[in-house]
Amino acid sequence: MKKIFILLFITYCFGYSQNKSSYIQTDYFYGNVLTANADTKAFLEGHPTGYIFSYNKRNFGNEKWHEHYNYPDFGYSFAYQNFHSDILGEVFSVYGHYNFYFFNRKAKNKLILRTGIGLAYANKPYDRVSNNKNIAFGTHLNSSTYFKLYYQRENIFKRIGVNAGLTFLHTSNSNVKSPNAGANIWGVTVGVNYNLDNTNQPIELVPSSEKIKFTQPIKYNLAIRGGINESEIIGTGQKPFFVVSAYADKRINRKSAIQFGADLYISPMLKDYYEVTNQRPNSNLGEVNSFSRIGVFVGHELFLNKLSIETALGYYVKYPFTYENRIYETLSLKRYINDRWFASVRLKAHIANAETVEFGIGVRL
Repeated sequence: MKKIFILLFITYCFGYSQNKSSYIQTDYFYGNVLTANADTKAFLEGHPTGYIFSYNKRNFGNEKWHEHYNYPDFGYSFAYQNFHSDILGEVFSVYGHYNFYFFNRKAKNKLILRTGIGLAYANKPYDRVSNNKNIAFGTHLNSSTYFKLYYQRENIFKRIGVNAGLTFLHTSNSNVKSPNAGANIWGVTVGVNYNLDNTNQPIELVPSSEKIKFTQPIKYNLAIRGGINESEIIGTGQKPFFVVSAYADKRINRKSAIQFGADLYISPMLKDYYEVTNQRPNSNLGEVNSFSRIGVFVGHELFLNKLSIETALGYYVKYPFTYENRIYETLSLKRYINDRWFASVRLKAHIANAETVEFGIGVRL
């Protein structure tokens, strides 16, 4: 399967080889699994290794927003992770990513931050009979994100260059099904890049016609989201959940906005968790009549043309009983359909423990 994935990805990349502003990369990584709790140490049998293959399309200002972010590349990447563990097995991932350049975009020596989001396939997920120690992956299909901070030099020998740096890969199913401890890898990378351009002409950057200074009145947002998840107790079953979010945002410049708002979480899986836990000796959950939670949050939105990235920190003001903790974090990817309507995918977590992945639609007025 690994060879098939790699072959398809390389074929895809070379299908774009006629694009005059693109290049491909191959990276090898070697790293460590970060342990979130004592239970995860059961599957640590070796250092994870793997490869990251990527196709990257350069942007020189064909859209107005490019200059504001120092003309980032957009691309697609494929990652192969081998945990060298009979418990965790192997993971195959595909991503969409952006490469953000530090310092002078035209410099020969470049420092780049890559951010990618996508899907991952784990070939040895949890199984109650055959693989009950794998509490990292409860399902074959998982969500995945990765970051790569690296040095790059192109065209050292003809079209071939080198790149090296650090990478972080996170894989989990966002508690769609338990168990879901997930796996986090820190690693060092080294690799080569190959320029698909037929010429080595100087970079010509097109300045934006938009000024970075930007004002806008306070906007009000309403979003409805949902999905399925399971409590942290394995076998309690998957249940649908619903989230209603209301918040105000204020643009502070063309790139950013700050947010203040509230979330209403309707999570039937909490009832399952409560009923099972309450049957245990010395349970201190108390009497509960309502299983909904209400949180207030402060957040930030980073605008990338019609896409935006939201991050927020919240606190439950309505908290029926102890489940995880009262502080939560969210990370979401939004796509604006027009000036008002948007669709989003949002991850909610409590420190390192993901609770939901939420799909939704909203309006900004």
